[in-house]
Amino acid sequence: MFNIIISILLFLSCSPQDDQYKSDRESMVRRQIEDREIHNQPTLDAMLAVPRHKFVPSNLLERAYNDGPLPIGYGQTISQPYIVAYMTAAIDPKKEFKVLEIGTGSGYQAAVLSGIVSDVYTIEIITELYNSASKRLRGLGYKNVICKNADGYYGWKDFAPFDAIIVTAASEYIPPPLIEQLKDGGKMIIPVGSPFLNQTLILIEKEGEDITTTSLLPVRFVPFTRGN
Repeated sequence: MFNIIISILLFLSCSPQDDQYKSDRESMVRRQIEDREIHNQPTLDAMLAVPRHKFVPSNLLERAYNDGPLPIGYGQTISQPYIVAYMTAAIDPKKEFKVLEIGTGSGYQAAVLSGIVSDVYTIEIITELYNSASKRLRGLGYKNVICKNADGYYGWKDFAPFDAIIVTAASEYIPPPLIEQLKDGGKMIIPVGSPFLNQTLILIEKEGEDITTTSLLPVRFVPFTRGN
């Protein structure tokens, strides 16, 4: 009897809108990600679990699961779901990983990583976005995400080295401090190129003193913002 009552309460607490967003996420993962040959299961599970509509402006809710980026203010965007999944899968995330993200934005990429790895350290230079993202991540229960308001160029030396680094803004070159803070055997993914033209998503792999770079695909990201 108790189980029946709990089931009824859970059913009543689920609005049609909740069902719609769940359906939208399932469609997003199937059509935008799996159908484009991303099959890393932890990434797929995380993309299915994170409520993307909680990370977009309220006036764009109906577009939360569309196949494209969306503006979040201050000249920044929440990346296309496919690109978030692609970058996440590219670092081959493991449960024990400690990951650094440069460019918190809305907090969506950090939330996706949070469901896969042990710890996420994320840096946002725009104070207003840092404030809103850190509040959002706390409110949604992402307890293994630590946020910092700073220039991401310098990374986060206090917690280095990192198993992986994800940079979500385009830089004209790979910041040396980030390579230094990458663990031996670690991977970093970053869009490299002019902020006014298409860039290339680059995978960096570090093995001792050897640094290997691989060009993955053309992308278009907002510029890497620096401090004064």
